[in-house]
Amino acid sequence: MIFAALRHALGQTGDPVFRRVIWLGLALAVALLFAMYAALLLVIQIFTADTLTIPIAGEVRGLGTLLSVGSLFFMLVLSIFLMVPVASAFTGLFLDDVADAVEARHYPQLSRAPRASLWVTLTDSGRYFALLIGLNLLGILVFALSGGLGIVGLWLLNGFLLAREYFTMIALRRLSPEDARAMRSRHQPRIWATGVLMAIPLSIPLVNLFVPVLGAAAFTHLFHQLNASTPAPQAADQL
Repeated sequence: MIFAALRHALGQTGDPVFRRVIWLGLALAVALLFAMYAALLLVIQIFTADTLTIPIAGEVRGLGTLLSVGSLFFMLVLSIFLMVPVASAFTGLFLDDVADAVEARHYPQLSRAPRASLWVTLTDSGRYFALLIGLNLLGILVFALSGGLGIVGLWLLNGFLLAREYFTMIALRRLSPEDARAMRSRHQPRIWATGVLMAIPLSIPLVNLFVPVLGAAAFTHLFHQLNASTPAPQAADQL
């Protein structure tokens, strides 16, 4: 069931809606990361003197420039961890578009699902973004102290959180909050496993820019497959 959902999602990668959401998410994620880097450079320039006097060695120049260059590499590494919450938050803003495209192609017998208000969408995305940022920063510390083995823990943690976010948002399109929570509890292992399969490639630079859209599509399929009242997909996949 999980791999069928992923296969159907991959089969729709050429959909114009998917491409539009991918490019929008890419632009917003890159803009945010650049804004974070610009803010870091500004802090370095404000609080770091260009020269520093060291006993015996004397005066050392260019300290600000050195820190600025070092901050670039720091942000490149940090982006590997931050791309998960960043991509997740931005894709959440366009999740309805992806789910609508999936349902229009594979489940045309369904009526169009009502859309959440902009305020609800922004609130949900912001809440999960803050949660994921905090846990990923903690995960970076665990990763560093564990000699890299903590990446498995990051995948499991992010897989759980991403699965909870995406599945809940998809389910709420068709179910009440109570029914959505009950369905998620009944099928937690499958939902979590799908989230982990989504979290692993999200830690790979460049690849992680495309995964959130595919993840939203996969969770749409997973929801309908778990929902006994929904018939199987009708449209054939096209790579």
